[in-house]
Amino acid sequence: MELTARIDGYCERLGPGLWAEPVNALTNLAFVAAALCLWPRVRGVERLLAAILLLIGIGSGLFHTYATVWAALADTLPILAFILVYVFAANRRFLGWPLWGAVLGAAAVVPYALAMGRVFATLPGFAVSSFYWPIPVLIAAYAVALRARLPGVARGLAIGAGVLCLSLVFRSADAALCPVWPWGTHFAWHLLNAAMLGWMIVVLARHRLEAGQARG
Repeated sequence: MELTARIDGYCERLGPGLWAEPVNALTNLAFVAAALCLWPRVRGVERLLAAILLLIGIGSGLFHTYATVWAALADTLPILAFILVYVFAANRRFLGWPLWGAVLGAAAVVPYALAMGRVFATLPGFAVSSFYWPIPVLIAAYAVALRARLPGVARGLAIGAGVLCLSLVFRSADAALCPVWPWGTHFAWHLLNAAMLGWMIVVLARHRLEAGQARG
């Protein structure tokens, strides 16, 4: 497929124009706002994640305006980067894995997501977002694993997994509800996802502060 090929995959889009998805386009400002709000309050890997969150907003904004293959890549690649960096940080911070183990654990997310995505693709109602559903399952698995040793982190991760599940419901319902709701529901995926990703950064930052206080 050519990088300039057009993509029409959302209810709100009725034509090829740059502003054919105004609600979907403008709600990407939620990612930008979350990133800019977090930036001065975090450091280290959390600041890197805030920068990636900003790129998610920019990339998704490009996709919902230009609606081309290259814009879709600008949308999805920062999301993948956020997931990989976060899992790496979680492996290091929450699980205490060595550097090489944290890297391998993060890399394993890709085959895990591909395999689990195929499973979700066979389930009624899950196929539309089958490539995303493995992520809340993974977050929930970390929450369960950490519930005894780091209960605060586990609660934070569980909240993140729950919000992501809700946002995926809205993402998946976009086409189904289109006949009765012409704006679709994809914009709610943006708003909830921006809140969820920002919250996940907060969970990391709080753990850093709590760990530092414990050592002090």
